[in-house]
Amino acid sequence: MPGRFVVVAGDGATRARAGELSTRHGIVRTPAFMPVGTAASVKGLAPWELRALGPEMVLCNTYHLLLRPGVETVERLGGLHAFMGWDGPILTDSGGFQVFSLAGRRRFDEDGVTFRSHLDGSELRLTPESCVDSQRRLGVDIAMALDVCPALPAAPADLERAVELSGRWAARCRAALAPGGGTLLFGIVQGGLDLGLRRRAAEEIGSMGFDGHALGGLSVGEPPPEMWQAVDACAPMLSADRPRYLMGVGTVVDIVHAVAAGIDLFDCVIPTRNARNGLLHTSRGPVVLKHARWRHAEEPPDPACDCPTCRTCSLAYLRHLFVAREAAVVVLGTVHNLHFYLSLMRHLRSAIMTGRFAATRGELLARFGAAGEET
Repeated sequence: MPGRFVVVAGDGATRARAGELSTRHGIVRTPAFMPVGTAASVKGLAPWELRALGPEMVLCNTYHLLLRPGVETVERLGGLHAFMGWDGPILTDSGGFQVFSLAGRRRFDEDGVTFRSHLDGSELRLTPESCVDSQRRLGVDIAMALDVCPALPAAPADLERAVELSGRWAARCRAALAPGGGTLLFGIVQGGLDLGLRRRAAEEIGSMGFDGHALGGLSVGEPPPEMWQAVDACAPMLSADRPRYLMGVGTVVDIVHAVAAGIDLFDCVIPTRNARNGLLHTSRGPVVLKHARWRHAEEPPDPACDCPTCRTCSLAYLRHLFVAREAAVVVLGTVHNLHFYLSLMRHLRSAIMTGRFAATRGELLARFGAAGEET
C-alpha cells in the first residue's frame, strides 16, 4: 500500500533506524541514498547501468523537467518512469531548492515563485498547486511540497518569512494533492539553525497529514558541525511514524551523523559530480585521478571494492582516461562512486539490523573524518 512506512529495527544507543517505505514502484529500504537524476538521467549512466547498481529510489527535479522537455511531453510518453527507462521509485524535488540556487533569476511572493529560465531567459511560474500537479502528471512516487529555502547565514527576519511562507504553501500543496491517489507527498520543514523556528515549523507541517517529512535549508552555507547539531536536534521533531528526509546532504560523515539522529532518506550530487571531476570515494579516502602518483599504479581505485570499475580498471588507466578527457572515465567513475555510496547505506542498514550500528558509526567517523573528505 503506497505510503505505508514501517520501522523494522532500531539502534539502542542512538536514534538510528531501519525502515521500509511502500511506493507504487516498490519498497524503499531505509536508510537510503537517492542518486540525483536532475533532468531524468543520472549523469554518466545508462538506465541499465543504474539498475545494476540497485538504488532504492532516484531523485529528479521538477523545475528542470518543466523547462525541458516539459511535463506535457513526459506525460504523453507514458510518465517519467517510462521516459527515463527506470522502473523503480522516483522522488521529485519541487523546485524549492532553485529558490536558493537561482536567487538572481527568481522572485517570490505570497502566491508562488517566478523564475527566469537559465536556458533561454523565458519566465516560468510555480505555485504550490501547479508544482504538485506537475509532479502528479509526471507520475512520480513521491512529490515534494513547494518551499522557500534561504541561504545560510540568514537574517532572522528572512528565516521567519521562509518558515511562514513555506507553511502556507505546504497547506496549499496538501489541499491540491489529496491523500490516496498513489503519489505520496512530503512536507518540508525550514528554519535554518534556529531550533525554535524549526520546532514551530515541524509542528505546523506535521499537522497537515503529509506522507513524510523533510528537513530543508541545511548544507547551504553553514559549517558542517553546526549542521550536524541541527539535524540531531531537529530529527526527533519530525513524526516517528513517517519517513524523515534530509535534503541535499552529503558526505559520508554527514550521512553517518544523520542516520544516528534518525534520518531515513538522503540525496546529494556529490558522488556523481565528483566522478565527473576525477575524484573517487574509496575506503581509504578520496583518490584524485589527476595526481601524477597514479601514473604507473597497477592497483584498482579501491582494493576493498567489488564494483565493475575496481574489478576491471587500474588507477593508471583511469588517470590516463581523465587526463586524455575520454568520456569513459565519467561512466567508470560514476559507477564506482555510486556503488560506494549505495554500499555504505547497505552497510549502515545491516549494522542497525544486527545491533552493530554504534560500533560501525565510530569506525566510519574515525576513518572518513581523518581522511578529510573532499567534495
